[in-house]
Amino acid sequence: MRSVQVVRLEGPSAVEVVDVAEPVAADGQVLVDVRAAGVNFPDVLLTRGLYQYRPDPPFGLGSELAGVVRAAPAGSGLAVGERVAAFSSYGAFSEVAAVAADHVVPLPDEVSFAAGACLPMNYLTAHFTLAVRGRLRAGDTVLVHGAAGGIGTAVTQLARAMDARVVAVVSSDAKADVARAAGAHETVLVDGFKDAARELTGGKGVDIVVDPVGGDRFTDSLRALAPFGRVLVVGFTAGEIPTVKVNRLLLGNTEVVGVAWGGYALSHEGYVHGQWADLLPHLRSGALSPVISQTFPLERAAEALATIDERRVTGKVVLQP
Repeated sequence: MRSVQVVRLEGPSAVEVVDVAEPVAADGQVLVDVRAAGVNFPDVLLTRGLYQYRPDPPFGLGSELAGVVRAAPAGSGLAVGERVAAFSSYGAFSEVAAVAADHVVPLPDEVSFAAGACLPMNYLTAHFTLAVRGRLRAGDTVLVHGAAGGIGTAVTQLARAMDARVVAVVSSDAKADVARAAGAHETVLVDGFKDAARELTGGKGVDIVVDPVGGDRFTDSLRALAPFGRVLVVGFTAGEIPTVKVNRLLLGNTEVVGVAWGGYALSHEGYVHGQWADLLPHLRSGALSPVISQTFPLERAAEALATIDERRVTGKVVLQP
């Protein structure tokens, strides 16, 4: 079968599509014929050996997919021929993938394979961010950094579906259009976002800041909070990990909350399926619908990765075998 492999730790240009043996399912694994795979920022980090998981090359790339079940273990609740979405540590950018049964979920007929491949990482992270770590309540105001990106659009859509008000932080008018299409009530530019957020809330501040970006905007995120507000730390796509002067938390009665969905979900069997059950009504209604900016064939995987590496993406990038 064809598979995208990292052959050198030199970035997106050092991936190749090669023929490898099809995977053999281990105990508790499902074999999936892949119809589409989602491309994520950690995939780019893996091509340089900069992610927390650092395999030696050559290794298969890709962590989320959608497709059709080829084989499933007894008791998994999955049937041959069933449409599914799934996530794995590696190997999604292939024609066939072996995935732990606990990480495979049914894909509604209303959702395309391309959209399904964008759901596991971003939308399960969004659910954990807002519903669990953020303790979102209907009527809360949520400020979303990187609102035109994959995580940002997922958080925006889910926050809106949970009856929150969404203020999207963007870097251009084009990205503002993407954020509004995803459901943002208001958009503000990165420069001056704190003052704009306070003005939009009548001086009160926002209840939640979702930050997958990090960098030098973090202090202003804290200043944008209402009393008892919280900044949810999802990632650091800007590259710089910010520090916190904790006296700001004391003075404002605010919180900085870490969000590590993967570490929690992987250590709690069945957790993902409970999340998926919460998301299914919104998926079927169309309230959650991934924003896909570009779709590439498997042979152009290096180009797909480069679009993310060079910050040229709004929403998600998809590979199709």
